[in-house]
Amino acid sequence: MTEFEDDAYVLSARAHGETGAIVELLTARHGKYAAHVAGGASRRMKPFLQAGARTLVHYRARVADQLGSASLEPVGEGPAALFDDRTALAGLSAAAAVAGAALPEREPHPGVFLAFEALSAALALPGIWPAVFVRFEAGLLQELGFGLDLSRCAATGEVDDLIYVSPRTGRAVSRKAGEPYKDRLLALPPFMLSAQTGLAAGDVKAGLDLTAHFLELFVFGPVNRPLPPARVWLVERLAEAQRL
Repeated sequence: MTEFEDDAYVLSARAHGETGAIVELLTARHGKYAAHVAGGASRRMKPFLQAGARTLVHYRARVADQLGSASLEPVGEGPAALFDDRTALAGLSAAAAVAGAALPEREPHPGVFLAFEALSAALALPGIWPAVFVRFEAGLLQELGFGLDLSRCAATGEVDDLIYVSPRTGRAVSRKAGEPYKDRLLALPPFMLSAQTGLAAGDVKAGLDLTAHFLELFVFGPVNRPLPPARVWLVERLAEAQRL
């Protein structure tokens, strides 16, 4: 018997049978778990099963490696608080989709949970959350063992004037060292080096391009999967809102 109680975010939910739902959860201490939720298809439950909803989950399974069942207690407003901001809602959905597609089953990643929690709180701040989203994806790459090395120039060891990233290794490159190859390098926005740095036009797009490249290279490409559609739609929404 496997049984636990944990804080969690809903990553996705799909109908199962006439009244139930299969819900994928990002838990604080147990990682990503799927569970059957009785009554999950009901009108009462549907608002609590939106991507990004915060919940307290009570999980149990008779056999450890089989699909278990769960009861959920909603915590806070969740996505309902963002209904007046479609772009922020798209950001929450994209984060849930990327985490759901990238994380392995039942492998604890408390850092990802905390990063998702921080992003959820930041979505109330329109001026900064797109940059927090980029940092969330960079942190996800780090948790999965594909972290970017932005501490010093890959070619010279210098720690100043880092403005590029190698698309092959994920290591930073300085302006001087990268000048001859700049057309083949990825742009490194300053906010990824320091949280104190302000955002300039194009920084968010550069950050999203950067994390998308390495998610495709290291996470989704090897298993022949594209970036989740919700991630693609987020970039489109930010472009429409002139937030890139």
